Amino acid sequence: MVEAEGHLIDSQLMNAMFDTVVRHDAAFDVLEFRIGRTNDEPSFVSMRVTAKGPAALTDVLEELVSLGCRVARAEDVHIVSADRDGCAPEDFYSTTNHHTSVRIAGQWVAVDRQRMDAAIVIDGPRAVCRKLREIRKGDQVVCGVHGIKIVPEFQARDRLGFAFMTNEISSERRVETGVMRIAAMMRAAKEAGQRIAFVAGPVVVHTGGGSYFCDLVRHGYVDVLLAGNALAVHDVEQALYGTSLGVDMESGRAIEGGHRHHMRAINAIYRAGGLREAVRTGVLRSGVMYECIRRNVDYVLAGSIRDDGPLPDTVMNLVEAQDRYTESLQGVNLVLVLSTMLHGIGVGNMLPAWVRLVCVDINPAVVTKLADRGSSQTIGIVTDVGLFLRQLASALHD
Repeated sequence: MVEAEGHLIDSQLMNAMFDTVVRHDAAFDVLEFRIGRTNDEPSFVSMRVTAKGPAALTDVLEELVSLGCRVARAEDVHIVSADRDGCAPEDFYSTTNHHTSVRIAGQWVAVDRQRMDAAIVIDGPRAVCRKLREIRKGDQVVCGVHGIKIVPEFQARDRLGFAFMTNEISSERRVETGVMRIAAMMRAAKEAGQRIAFVAGPVVVHTGGGSYFCDLVRHGYVDVLLAGNALAVHDVEQALYGTSLGVDMESGRAIEGGHRHHMRAINAIYRAGGLREAVRTGVLRSGVMYECIRRNVDYVLAGSIRDDGPLPDTVMNLVEAQDRYTESLQGVNLVLVLSTMLHGIGVGNMLPAWVRLVCVDINPAVVTKLADRGSSQTIGIVTDVGLFLRQLASALHD
């Protein structure tokens, strides 16, 4: 028997639960159903689920738990010791990004460092999410689905105050309306002492949005910058030579020999000893990285196989880059992803569902892809990133 509580009807949870049971060729029998009588009162459902065999029942229960159901039988979570480093027991519970609690010694304990695609390890009185590579022999790993309770974030009726944007992604929606609401969220976050992170691709520079992003940094709206090598390289190229990918940022014309500028920019930073040294010695006097360093903004540059150089500041060890991204995102309450699909999806996987996530890209497929990969809290705006940053900087200034 399973139970669920929340805004089950208007959040489509009830339909999702029934569809899950039917899709697994199982059967449900609703034993009790109470509809919330007010906006704030949750609904409740209790139902018996049957399947053709134990394995089939386990499969359907795993999906139901991820939707916010819990096994009604009151028992503690099942724990198995890891038998080697980097490996979880065979039937370990794989987490979602929603609020999760586990039952230990008859008490529900909230899971720390919530994120998707991790295991839950019991560490004394605490329960914490850990990536598989972080598991060590002897760790007490949660297995199965008993004693696990999830509260999906999308149970809220006005999700994150963005009900006006929760329809399908569309390039025809009025961008100014979304920008004004995002600006209001950013102002409210700063007034509350909350942290804002930006995940930015080199398109920020290519589209002329760099100066507006610098304006956000100067006014204290950027606490964390997560990016790849390319953003920093082309930002430095613009600062030193006035070009991006060899194209003059003022005239929009390709400069003769400009294709070498990004390599010359990398060389200049190497000669200075890194970005921070380049700022300290006056080699770098403007741009996104200059403003971030001057104002002590936490930044991480994660490398890839295609990077030229890369810059000395770029973290080329993938595991180290992931860990540094994760640490930088601790305590962040709002994340804006600006035209970077891979870094955006990577960050989305690291975030709990209650962290507000805004994705801006000219390609609607990029915006929807982030939401499709489990980051259900994603709000999408389809527009040119340079124009978005100009409007956002203006709205925050006003």
